[in-house]
Amino acid sequence: MSDRTRVVQVGLGAVGRMLTSYLLERPNLHIVGAVDLDPSLIGRDLGEVAGFDQALGITICADLREPFADGPVEAALLTTVSGLAQAKPQIEALLACKTNIISSCEELSFPWQTAPEASAEIDRLAREAGVSVLGTGVNPGFLMDILPTALTAICREVRKITVLRYQDARARRLPFQQKIGAGLTPGEFAQKKAGGTLRHVGLTESMHLIASRLGWRLDRTEDIIEPIIAEREVRSDHITVEPGQAAGVHQLGLGYVGSEEKIRLEFRAALGERDPQDTVILDGVPQLRFTVPGGINGDIATCSMLTNAIPTVIAAPPGLRTMADIPPPSWFSG
Repeated sequence: MSDRTRVVQVGLGAVGRMLTSYLLERPNLHIVGAVDLDPSLIGRDLGEVAGFDQALGITICADLREPFADGPVEAALLTTVSGLAQAKPQIEALLACKTNIISSCEELSFPWQTAPEASAEIDRLAREAGVSVLGTGVNPGFLMDILPTALTAICREVRKITVLRYQDARARRLPFQQKIGAGLTPGEFAQKKAGGTLRHVGLTESMHLIASRLGWRLDRTEDIIEPIIAEREVRSDHITVEPGQAAGVHQLGLGYVGSEEKIRLEFRAALGERDPQDTVILDGVPQLRFTVPGGINGDIATCSMLTNAIPTVIAAPPGLRTMADIPPPSWFSG
């Protein structure tokens, strides 16, 4: 590997555009290409699309293979979709280029139980290519899975894990506010929920990651989704929510061993959420409650995790990796 790690960005939606500045801040990283299928982006300079005052000399292309024509690329940052079925062809194409992959695809974070056949195929292709694949981010990837499992290291016994993630979504990007249903009527919320387009993706994967680390075999999981209805008008820079409309989403992930609830992940994201926080509660010996008052900004944390994971993934054994089986990434000034 050269002194500067050569990386390619694949996907220049909201997260991808934010990620560009994070990658450029690191003197040990060198962006050598950018890929997106949006016709309005193809042929434009990455710096312009990412909102910089000057060009970066990197032209966005549609052909995923093009950035690899000038030499090996150590890592691809894949920030396109949440679903593994949609991401799998992109992952396979990148593995054909023999590059390590760090992806924000939520369903890739721990897919061994939810998509065993796809997981086995990605793992096989990665091993054959001699590279690693990791799905990560703030959640799943850290706050509701890796952080609580790390906190259990000081416990003699753990009977149950509860994680609360409450967010005031006014500070988040517009696509996130739309994803949680802000501004929808209850009927519109119900339609999108039924169509599977309105939910936080990844609670099930987080539960399986926690269970794998603690030696629990989950007999069943539940993912319960309800709207948070506004009692007063609330606004963000993008959306105005009237009383009676959905201000956001309340989602519960429940994991059971037999009939016993062992994991409870409570996710609330709404415009004007009154008590934002990130909290881990361990029922065990000792009892533990760990809280970040105000909560963690998910956009900053996601881009940071993707960037900080690059050297760890490059150094990891080939195959499909999860945050449960690699050394924990950390910020590094080099």
